[in-house]
Amino acid sequence: MEQAPLDPERRLQPAPLEPLGLPDAGLESVVGEEAEGPRDEGPGDGTMTENNFWLKKIEISVSEAEKRTGRNAMNMQETYTAYLIETRSVEHIDGQSVLTDSLWRRYSEFELLRNYLLVYYPHIVVPPLPEKRAEFVWHKLSADNMDPDFVERRRIGLENFLLRVASHPILCRDKIFYLFLTQEGNWKETVNETGFQLKADSRLKALNATFRVKNPDKRFTELKHYSDELQSVISHLLRVRARVADRLYGVYKVHGNYGRVFSEWSAIEKEMGDGLQSAGHHMDVYASSIDDILEDEEHYADQLKEYLFYAEALRAVCRKHELMQYDLEMAAQDLASKKQQCEELATGTVRTFSLKGMTTKLFGQETPEQREARIKVLEEQINEGEQQLKSKNQEGREFVKNAWADIERFKEQKNHDLKEALISYAVMQISMCKKGIQVWTNAKECFSKM
Repeated sequence: MEQAPLDPERRLQPAPLEPLGLPDAGLESVVGEEAEGPRDEGPGDGTMTENNFWLKKIEISVSEAEKRTGRNAMNMQETYTAYLIETRSVEHIDGQSVLTDSLWRRYSEFELLRNYLLVYYPHIVVPPLPEKRAEFVWHKLSADNMDPDFVERRRIGLENFLLRVASHPILCRDKIFYLFLTQEGNWKETVNETGFQLKADSRLKALNATFRVKNPDKRFTELKHYSDELQSVISHLLRVRARVADRLYGVYKVHGNYGRVFSEWSAIEKEMGDGLQSAGHHMDVYASSIDDILEDEEHYADQLKEYLFYAEALRAVCRKHELMQYDLEMAAQDLASKKQQCEELATGTVRTFSLKGMTTKLFGQETPEQREARIKVLEEQINEGEQQLKSKNQEGREFVKNAWADIERFKEQKNHDLKEALISYAVMQISMCKKGIQVWTNAKECFSKM
């Protein structure tokens, strides 16, 4: 259920935020100066197609998947799948397309790239990766992550992930993403040198902020609820589709019994034999067609799964906002406490119970010099706290502006993609029904000629 659009400027009037982590250069020989882009633009400036300059200059594909055996970090032998990433210039030299780069990546490296993007671009709805292990499968579909059909669907999903990042107006300019496509050796070391793991927010800290924040932004609260509902709806849809696939598979395969019976019957008939044999053949073709039909259906299911996983990406943006709001509230509370302490020292009155107040009653008052020294320290801390609070306020405003701009971009993308996927799925179902009608029409003609 779609939430009504909310005005991102309703509560805050932020200044433009310069995107984090922009590259020094990006595919210089192919993209040229365009890779730098305008540094003062926030996410969401322009339309999706206007910002897809990378995809206008190069083609990105995950063209192959290869099963390999090697040793992991624990020096234990393991079997894994590697994927071949190719980037090819769209522009032609002497009538020939130039292959700019070709390298192999493991799924874990795709995970590392996405984790980096989540940390450095917390205001962006980062595209999700395809599932690591098959979910919502019907009984004839293998759940083995090394199954060739599953590996092929994941290859398509990984290619889609790279295209999503390359078409994003901010993420496409990231240097680590550029190196992911072009630098096979030492890429992991380059990512780890950014120190992004140290900047990642812990789950415990995020959970604490969720429950302790006093003034959550209603827009992000509603967005969080929407992402939960979106995930629930798509999960139910995928489960229903899996149950339908199971039953449909059984219905189609049972038609194979018609073929067997008609074939046996034709053996004892002279005049009707040819017609029965032909009808049986049509039934066999009908029964075997379900395998290709359900394989095609899996690709539509994968499109739905992408937005199932996008729901978590939306929640990640909401959690980051809750953390920033919680830090802001804690800074304001600490500043108010220091101001109260300073006022009490200056006036000699204590408004609330404190350990310092009890100490004063037991051991006597401080000397004027001691009091002045403490007031001076508190005033310095208050000045520093006011600057921090101002900085956190500005950072929060910038985050809200940039996050909401990217959320609006995501909504436009989601509405377009899901509409196209559902229409294509409906067209496929119509085509499947027409093929069934054609089979029975052919069988009818066979019976008529007997």
